Amino acid sequence: MKLGPEAQARGYRLEHYGSLGSTSDACMERARAGDQGQLWIVADAQTKGRGRMARPWSSPPGNLYASLLLIDPAPPSVAPQLGFVAGIALADAVASVLPAQVSARLKWPNDLLIDGAKLSGLLIDATQLPGNLFACVIGFGVNCAASPGDTPYPATSLAAHGAQSGPEAVFGALSDAMPRWLDTWARGQNFMTIRREWLARALPPGSPLRVKSGETITDGTFVSLDMQGRLMLDCSGTTKLFDAGDVFPAQPAPQENAGSGGIF
Repeated sequence: MKLGPEAQARGYRLEHYGSLGSTSDACMERARAGDQGQLWIVADAQTKGRGRMARPWSSPPGNLYASLLLIDPAPPSVAPQLGFVAGIALADAVASVLPAQVSARLKWPNDLLIDGAKLSGLLIDATQLPGNLFACVIGFGVNCAASPGDTPYPATSLAAHGAQSGPEAVFGALSDAMPRWLDTWARGQNFMTIRREWLARALPPGSPLRVKSGETITDGTFVSLDMQGRLMLDCSGTTKLFDAGDVFPAQPAPQENAGSGGIF
């Protein structure tokens, strides 16, 4: 496993392990121990992979499990925008290894889909550190060789769509894409460009979605993101806004034991 040349030139660092409990947990431990950030931790497998709301996430060998630690990447008030920055970088990295005829699309807030099936996702953790420092960890997971079967909606893998590259190639491209899009984002000062680029890689307007927030389920079709990055959903002619919730393409399968988002 190697950093891409741009990431190396920018001073990013890499720790690579055969197995870890969670790459994101390891990054947060480094932050609390005083690490200065720009640190990637990658594992070939995870024993305690987790998704949104601490749901367990299958993490067998052959896929990519990578987390990036950033220290003070932006004011905490705009840090949630990092999910869109990371989503663009992830989409670009995956596009670089997929056959030209295969298209992967972003689904709000944090999944990448091919033909409605989940290929990858991301999860953001953040904490305040002593000295008024702010630590943010972005966890990425990509189903390169295999995909789990016990997910709320179908999952897929790069291999299932003819990609010949494994986690090493995806990670190299991702490690280079992240600093480029972080620069574009400019610590939250250029979110309008990030919003535009995210939408260019997203599911097309009119795609059917289901949002589950607590016990409330809302069906509608994707419209766009508002200026704050909230999901805009057309529900029988009425546009509703969502800033949180589990989002599924079309009708989800009945299983509810795995996360719809990130993997660490």
